[in-house]
Amino acid sequence: MAQFRAKKLDLSCYINARVIRDHTKRKVYEQYETQRQALRYIIRNTLLPQRTRAQAQLQLSQMHAYTRYTQINNRCIEGGKSRGVFRHFRMARFPFRMNALEGNIPGVKKASW
Repeated sequence: MAQFRAKKLDLSCYINARVIRDHTKRKVYEQYETQRQALRYIIRNTLLPQRTRAQAQLQLSQMHAYTRYTQINNRCIEGGKSRGVFRHFRMARFPFRMNALEGNIPGVKKASW
């Protein structure tokens, strides 16, 4: 895990250990995404020799866990919460509501009918 940690964080949000870890996971996933896709393609290609496919499977299984998409959690950029987060805005319910009421989120306003 320390091998992936950045020297300087380019975060402009609330910072705690979980947010830093999630940021690191996102960066590592982005960095290794193409390599993982290539290995997965080799594994699924039945036209290739079995030995090549087995080597690709071994390489994929030995990659760090942070290179997997399933390791990424959606976290609120204001409070660092992981539950009740709107993906599109990356905000939890309450901060989203407060920012929407203040007019800080373009295109979002309180519904009235």
